[in-house]
Amino acid sequence: MRTNPLTTVRNLGILAHVDAGKTTVTERILYLTGTTHKRGEVHDGTTVTDFDPQERDRGITIFAAAVSCAWAGHRINLIDTPGHVDFADEVERSLRVLDGAVAVFDAVAGVEPQSESVWRQADRHGVPRIAFVNKMDRAGADLDAAVASIRERLHPVPLVVQLPIGTEDGFTGVVDLPRMRALVWADGADAAEEGPVPGTLREEAARRRRVLEEAVAERHPGALEEFCDRETLTAATLTGALRDLTRTGDGVVVLCGSAYRNRGVEPLLDAVVAYLPSPLDVPPVRGTHDGAERERPADPAAPMAALAFKVNATPTGRLTYLRVYSGTIGKGDTVWDAGTRRTERIGRILRVRADRHDPLERAVAGDIVAVVGLKTARAGSTLCAPGAPLLLEPPGVAEPVVHVAVEARRSTETDRLAAALARLTEEDPSLAVRTDPETAQTVLSGMGELHLEVAVERVRREYGLEVTVGRPGVAYRETVGEGVTGFVHRHVKQDGGSGQFAHIVLDVEPWEQDGDGAGGGFVFRSTVVGGRVPQEYVRAVEAGCRDALAEGPLGGHPVTGLRVTLTDGQTHVKDSSDTAFRTAGRFGLRDALRASGMILLEPVVEVTVTVPEDGVGGVLGDLAARRGRVTGSDPRGGAVVVTATVPLAELFGYATRLRSRTQGRGTFTARPTGYAPAPAAVVR
Repeated sequence: MRTNPLTTVRNLGILAHVDAGKTTVTERILYLTGTTHKRGEVHDGTTVTDFDPQERDRGITIFAAAVSCAWAGHRINLIDTPGHVDFADEVERSLRVLDGAVAVFDAVAGVEPQSESVWRQADRHGVPRIAFVNKMDRAGADLDAAVASIRERLHPVPLVVQLPIGTEDGFTGVVDLPRMRALVWADGADAAEEGPVPGTLREEAARRRRVLEEAVAERHPGALEEFCDRETLTAATLTGALRDLTRTGDGVVVLCGSAYRNRGVEPLLDAVVAYLPSPLDVPPVRGTHDGAERERPADPAAPMAALAFKVNATPTGRLTYLRVYSGTIGKGDTVWDAGTRRTERIGRILRVRADRHDPLERAVAGDIVAVVGLKTARAGSTLCAPGAPLLLEPPGVAEPVVHVAVEARRSTETDRLAAALARLTEEDPSLAVRTDPETAQTVLSGMGELHLEVAVERVRREYGLEVTVGRPGVAYRETVGEGVTGFVHRHVKQDGGSGQFAHIVLDVEPWEQDGDGAGGGFVFRSTVVGGRVPQEYVRAVEAGCRDALAEGPLGGHPVTGLRVTLTDGQTHVKDSSDTAFRTAGRFGLRDALRASGMILLEPVVEVTVTVPEDGVGGVLGDLAARRGRVTGSDPRGGAVVVTATVPLAELFGYATRLRSRTQGRGTFTARPTGYAPAPAAVVR
């Protein structure tokens, strides 16, 4: 019986905190699979996936890069994602199209802030994961401590399938617990030498395998049956149960190694093949058409459906990265963009290896490829067969929190700057460009200071423009601290002919859904009885209220975290209309907000500072001066990890300040946690 070729496809991402070793893991995978013939190094700027000049200059991953390779008869489509919080939107778009992921953790630091953030992102998308504890050769590396932090901070069930051989600089290999064998890597060797478990580790290996068997049997009915009958599990049963638990999310397989020294990457590839799902193992993709929900199976013969998750403008043309969920795309085919409702033509199809590409004649369900020729498709666009329309849910886009004013130094280059910024926002939906109505300045908004630095540097390098950049600012919000009830607004306009009449009564109150201090957005409801306001006018009032949320009374910032109730109203036989009630809703809520107790909200972030013990006092004092609230302090290997909640506006320039206070030995990371009231911000 012929095997379905989709069973040999794995679409996975590499997820981690910045500097945990994601890119090095990816480079070793490419090297071991024969995709490259030289080991790329981040510190040398020779990596395949960090090919952008800024990535090599800064030594971090900025843009998600797709690569394709083969291992043990399987096609692996891999995306190396950024680890810095400013580029979390790249991770979000990647996770939307992936079937599985490898989460990389530092064996010394364990779960770090951005590790936790990307793990939560994967949770939201239901992406199965395996964990790889990297840097086992570092001083202070501890697999058990790293696993404990995974269990305590991320709350999965870690299923450790390896026991390290040697510690720190003496780390030479691992014991494979399911097969009870040793894999040892000699210095400079590419492949592991397989052998029996060392005598000094046999007792510990047997104990750990027993713990693994019990954990698996507790969660897997088939394994439990065999365990009760035989009091042990065969390697085949254990492997099959681990596969099932990984794909259902009931367990996370944990491996360890040192990617830099090329130790532990081969078993990681074997685990990807053995445990992570193929396109056939995940549920059929769901979309909508004409308001009805529909499914498309991962079948090359089904009607075509694909999701664009990344757009990249290159010197040779515009590349659109696609995940093909069903059907087949051929070179020269015409496809339907379900969002813009227009046709596009596929010029070329490319198998991607970061910035290098191999031409393909066609792509089938399960493939991740790049195509040339699409003119209007954006990240999140659905491409489908013209005769079988389907709209897939696009990836979510985070709301920008930091902004800067940018302008061309030469007035003659203003149009070129506008075109360059438009191209950047096309490639990166988490960037936004607007014109300030008061100053007429062009304002560029993004996810953080580094995000904006990278965008501006791209304008300078790729478009040859000299630009002036203003001081960064943050995106404030306004919310209701104390609402009003029974607020009456009457809109009457008579200028000849049919007039406008709308009478509404509103209750405005705070509404918080997610507990992040920013409220939960906006909720509108109507309690009008007796038909005093017809339903079509109720919808118009809601639309007008949403219009009013764009500018609050304190400083013109967007308003969030409120519930508006339409309690009463009146209509006029001739002069009432949708337009009149929408206008009444807009101006009525605007006036009601002026009468309410409003609070100005500012974005806050959780900062994790790693500092030598002798520098803790200075760091704590500096955080207090920045209105920081320290939430924890944890000694770790001669250093102290301090966590604090700090207003984002106070963090500009903090990296330089921290380096000067700690003689360059301190580091920090930050991740958004929501909004909090700004000082003295309650206004009547």
